Amino acid sequence: MTSCNRTLIPGAEYILPLRWVDDSALADLVRYLEALCEWIAVTVVDGSPDALFERHTDCFPSAVNHVRPTPGAAGNGKVAAVMTAVRLSTAERLVIADDDVRYTPEGLNAVIAGLDRADIVRPQNYFTTWPWHARWDTSRTLINRAFAGDFPGTLAVSRAALQATGGYAPVLFENLELIRTVTAAGGREEQATALFVARNPPTARHFLRQRVRQAYDDFAQPGRLVIELILLPLLTWILCLPGWRRILALLCAAATAAALAESGRRRQHGQEVFPASTSMFAPLWAVERAICIWMAVALRCRGGVPYAGTRLKTAGHSLNYLRLQHEGKIRSARPAR
Repeated sequence: MTSCNRTLIPGAEYILPLRWVDDSALADLVRYLEALCEWIAVTVVDGSPDALFERHTDCFPSAVNHVRPTPGAAGNGKVAAVMTAVRLSTAERLVIADDDVRYTPEGLNAVIAGLDRADIVRPQNYFTTWPWHARWDTSRTLINRAFAGDFPGTLAVSRAALQATGGYAPVLFENLELIRTVTAAGGREEQATALFVARNPPTARHFLRQRVRQAYDDFAQPGRLVIELILLPLLTWILCLPGWRRILALLCAAATAAALAESGRRRQHGQEVFPASTSMFAPLWAVERAICIWMAVALRCRGGVPYAGTRLKTAGHSLNYLRLQHEGKIRSARPAR
C-alpha cells in the first residue's frame, strides 16, 4: 500500500464503484489511483468478492477510502455503491466514474467547475487506444453526438441534488436515470460536449457481450427505440430489392449512417479526439443495432436483461414519471438568495 502527497481540489470527491470478478486490470487501476489521490479525495466502493476486496485493500493507495457498498434495493448494484459513497461523503461536489475512466487534473478541474453553473455535468468520453471494437463503439458515440449528447461513463453531480431526491432508482441505464432524476427535481444539467475525458477500451470479448445490453438501454428512450426497431425491416426490404437497386439503396443507407457519425465527430471539436475512421464504422453499428434491438425485445419478454444473478426489466424511467416523484425538490432545497 502506497501513500500520496496530496494537494486536493477543495470540496470535491471522486467516487469509483467497483465490482470485479478478476484482477487483470488491477495494476493499471492502481497506477491511476496513485495519481488521482494527489488531486482529489477518492472513495472506491468495492462490491468484489472477499478475496479480491482484500487484495484491493492491500494494493490501493492508503489515501483511498476503500469501502464495501451498503445493502440497497434490488437492481443495479452500481447505484447502491454510488449512494453508499454519497452518504459517507462530506464534499459538495462529486465526480462519479467507472473503473475505466481516466481523468487528467485539467479534466477534473473543468468538470468540477461546471458544478458552479449546474447541478449535474455530463462530459464526453473518448478511448485512449483504438482497436477495431473501440472504433466500432465510437461510431455509436458519434451518432449520439450528432443528435443530442452521448452518455459517458462519468458524471459530476452536486451532493445536495442527490440528497434532495433521496438518490435515484437502480435501473439498467443508471447514468440516464441519474441525469433525469436531477433534472426532473428542478436541477440544471450542463452538457459539456467539448470536455473530453479519456477511458480505456474494453476487451473485444467484453465489447461483444455488451451488444444486446446496450440495445436494451433504449427501452428508456422510446423515440429512439421505435427508430431502431424499424431498421431491421428496412434492411430486409432493401435486401429484397432487385440487382442495382439493392446495391444503390445499401450504399445510400451506409453513406447516411457514416455522414451522421461524421457530423457528430465534427461537433464541438470532436475531430481532435475521434479518428476519422470511426465514422466509417457507423454502417456496421447500425446493422448491429438493427439485430440487437430485436434480441433486446426478446429479453424484455422474458423478464429483462440478466444482471448479477437476477434480471433487470426497467432500463430507465421517463422524465414525466420522475417529475411526479421529484418535481421541485432541488429548487426547494436551495437556500433563498
